[in-house]
Amino acid sequence: MVSIALFGAGRIGQVHADNLLSIPDITLSALADPVASEARESLLARSGASLREPEAIFSDPDIDAYVIASPTDTHARFLHLAARTGKPVFCEKPVSLEFAQVVETARIIQHAGSPVMLGFQRRYDPEFMQLRQSIASGEAGRAQHIVMHTRDPAPPPLAYIQSSGGLFRDQAIHDFDMTRYLLDEEIVSVSATGACLIDPAIGAAGDIDTAMITLRASSGRLVQMINARHAAFGYDQRLEVVCERAVFTIRNHPATQIVRADAQGFLTAPPVSNFITRFASAYRAEMKAFHAMIVSGVKPLATMQDGVEAQRLAEAALLSMQENRPVSVRELG
Repeated sequence: MVSIALFGAGRIGQVHADNLLSIPDITLSALADPVASEARESLLARSGASLREPEAIFSDPDIDAYVIASPTDTHARFLHLAARTGKPVFCEKPVSLEFAQVVETARIIQHAGSPVMLGFQRRYDPEFMQLRQSIASGEAGRAQHIVMHTRDPAPPPLAYIQSSGGLFRDQAIHDFDMTRYLLDEEIVSVSATGACLIDPAIGAAGDIDTAMITLRASSGRLVQMINARHAAFGYDQRLEVVCERAVFTIRNHPATQIVRADAQGFLTAPPVSNFITRFASAYRAEMKAFHAMIVSGVKPLATMQDGVEAQRLAEAALLSMQENRPVSVRELG
């Protein structure tokens, strides 16, 4: 049996825990979360894990690997402690809200040789994986540009906004990562603009709730990203890749496939209500991939360096918006 320790019993921690517990070869042995809650107690009860302090977990030789799903401001510290053990780690994004700390943590991980997988679950979504294969095969000719839409069904709580690091680091970072994954090349320049058009409280907290971002890849190919904290019809996650001989589209997933038709027209269901439901299969595949990394050394699709590069683009977007100019990614080191 593979013994796993989980850090964080919040929403995403619960998702990862349930997916880990569905793998026969895995046992959830320890949980670290200082916040008493019904969710934490429920997880402890159904998993049989013991509630322990982080230091005790990292010093336990019987723990085989770690899943870090705690608040962002703890990620770097836990990664540093994990690096000392050399054991496999899964860590949610971002590694830190301070880019210099992200780079330094990546350096420590590389020096230690610790296997680390980053939480970019879209890389494990069947549709995104198939799309990447189609682009790479060249069957439709060279990919020319990409248009991406990501909108939440509703703004998150204000407390979350205040600790999230902002729209670029929190929400758009998945799109930055997906751009690199699909095009299989680096982005060289970023031009971003944003505003608070949905919830004035978000603006008062120092963030934006609506953004448009244009990326230029090293080959000259272009990406247009549209991000927002609200869509009137629900969770909005769409993508279009324009190639020479075809256009590939990933659409929203409807809550049901039933279509009602009458004299007024055709009525379809709205999209699924949140990203956890939309990417449920991707989250399951992600934990299976982590298990394969632990037991067989299979390299993950999302590495520590992918986390660095995705956040580098987020930082470039923030700088572009603040200074109202295109930003060369080289400016971020």
